[in-house]
Amino acid sequence: MFYLLHNTTAFLLILCVVFALSSSINSQPAAYATHSCLDQSNETANADYKSNLTVLLESLSSKASQNYSFYNESSNIGIHGLYLCRGDVSNETCQICLSYATQDITTRCASNKSAIIWYDKCMLRYSNVSFFGVASWSPAIIGQNTANQPDFYSLTLLDSLIKRVNVDEKLYDTDNLTVILSGQSVISYGLVQCTRDIDGGLCVQCLNGLMDLAKNCCQAKIGWRILAPSCNLRYENQSFTDQPPATPLQPPPPPQSVPPAPQPPPGNGDGGKKTTKAVIITISSIVVVAALLGFWYFSSSRKRKHEEESDTSQVIPLQRTRSIHLTKSNMHARDDDSGEMQNFDLSTILTATNNFSDLNKLGEGGFGPVYKGKLIDGKEIAVKRLSMKSKQGLEEFKNEVILIAKLQHKSLVRLLGCCSEGHEQILVYEYMVNTSLDAFLFDPKKCKELDWAKRINIVNGIAKGLQYLHEDSRLKIIHRDMKASNVLLDGEMNPKISDFGTARIFGSNQIEANTIRIVGTYGYMAPEYAMEGLFSIKSDVYSFGILMLEIVSGKKNSGFYHLERAQSLPSYVWRLWNEGKGLELIDKTIVDSCPTSEALRLIHIALLCVQEDPNDRPTMSRVILMLASKSINLPQPSAPPFSVDRLIMSDKSSIGTGMESVISDQSSTSASS
Repeated sequence: MFYLLHNTTAFLLILCVVFALSSSINSQPAAYATHSCLDQSNETANADYKSNLTVLLESLSSKASQNYSFYNESSNIGIHGLYLCRGDVSNETCQICLSYATQDITTRCASNKSAIIWYDKCMLRYSNVSFFGVASWSPAIIGQNTANQPDFYSLTLLDSLIKRVNVDEKLYDTDNLTVILSGQSVISYGLVQCTRDIDGGLCVQCLNGLMDLAKNCCQAKIGWRILAPSCNLRYENQSFTDQPPATPLQPPPPPQSVPPAPQPPPGNGDGGKKTTKAVIITISSIVVVAALLGFWYFSSSRKRKHEEESDTSQVIPLQRTRSIHLTKSNMHARDDDSGEMQNFDLSTILTATNNFSDLNKLGEGGFGPVYKGKLIDGKEIAVKRLSMKSKQGLEEFKNEVILIAKLQHKSLVRLLGCCSEGHEQILVYEYMVNTSLDAFLFDPKKCKELDWAKRINIVNGIAKGLQYLHEDSRLKIIHRDMKASNVLLDGEMNPKISDFGTARIFGSNQIEANTIRIVGTYGYMAPEYAMEGLFSIKSDVYSFGILMLEIVSGKKNSGFYHLERAQSLPSYVWRLWNEGKGLELIDKTIVDSCPTSEALRLIHIALLCVQEDPNDRPTMSRVILMLASKSINLPQPSAPPFSVDRLIMSDKSSIGTGMESVISDQSSTSASS
């Protein structure tokens, strides 16, 4: 009978050890991340402050024990504090994490009146200045894996989470995204969360502020997170969230009472055998428990090592002074134009382009050569390969991927995917049968294929594409390099705007920006941009006006020179327009077949677009109305800017070749109220 009782005890002991060890292996509620001691003044905390702070932190900790995953409150002397637990953790994990945080923060920031501490599964903040209802992403602490592996899908995943986070009352969302990398399915994981003292609109703005940082720091990393006072986001190539809490197991029923085993009579040999069995079972139980302890140590060590490898972080504190106060006007709606993009293997690209054969080469731009390719399924593609000699590097490559992946419009070229292997950086686009507009417009023979109907269709298509970039897309984008060679034509001569390597994202209320690095193409750049570095949506309007003049006249502005003292196409058009000789501007191949009134109206609209003062130029939505309705009276345009003096000045300007990215701009911006 002793044998049976001991066996049950050993089994229960082993079961308890297994449960305890598995809980220890799978639960780490108090993994410290980083902290920031943030005083609003040089005055250090005195004994009275520390005493009241202790009371506040104890009060917050008690709220966690009452199953609150977020709580904020203020003390009588004006100390304000809050805590936030990660949206997926259990109540018990939240309590444990906050218990560690409340003790740790007073040690790490012992003499500070304002501090924040972040753990993996919770954060705690206090200050002597009220911050409730203010969305702040300063300071921003970046933790990133030191291993590099360009990942252009991280922002796509996090952007989709940000769009829907404000509909969750917890201001928390997490999801995963499956992509094809090197022919294999790879799952990536994302998380976004905000403190719940701010509303959904401020939460989105706070997270978007962190996304701006992520574009600069983190896309070449296989895992990263950004922690800020009011919000945080995280991206990893492995799952890092807890599973939803399972239904608690019912405790096992108490063992039935077992009568004591009868004592064997003295000298009975069976007693010795049973004692031997008991000793053997005891030793076996010890061996099993020791094995489990060894397994626990191995699993814990392995997990720690794995976490160290996957989260070998460079913690980069970024001090920013941006914050947004709580107002209803800060809530914005955003459209949902998400597209699918594939990561191509280099071997697939090499096969499609016949190893980048010169016979497949379509042309070459600032980015590098462009090749025609054909996939195994017969689909034709255009392959844009980053030249090793190009001034446009990985940041510009990523910039184009990020931007165009977010944009979907029939007048924008569609990005099918990308390839980043070794030194190769490649973009894969839909193939445009008729290549680019300049290949037709400025060719003496092929220009005849562009009748008036096709030209006006091209003008309208470009206008709608620019309007989408400026006003209707989820992002407000300035293209900065609108020209004929960046307008591609499909099989039906429909235009598609391409080449977003130098594009710039604007904030929703941003009017203009200033840069010390001028990029673009001479002849298409607005004067305020070429000479002062100022650019805005009106810069694109100016470039569109030049493009309109080229489409109507068939003459190229870049390198234009006329013997009769007209040093640019706009000044030449301006002179003939004022002399009543507008018909002389129309391309000779269409002048006899086009409706002259429409052509002259198009020239009039183009002159409005190339006016010297950006404020006088129409917006693209206004341009579309003027193109569509003849009943709209057009104002009298002022003179275009390119006089002889302007040309001399612009020749002295530092002008790039269309190979700068939005990220590398060192710019200052202004915003509307």
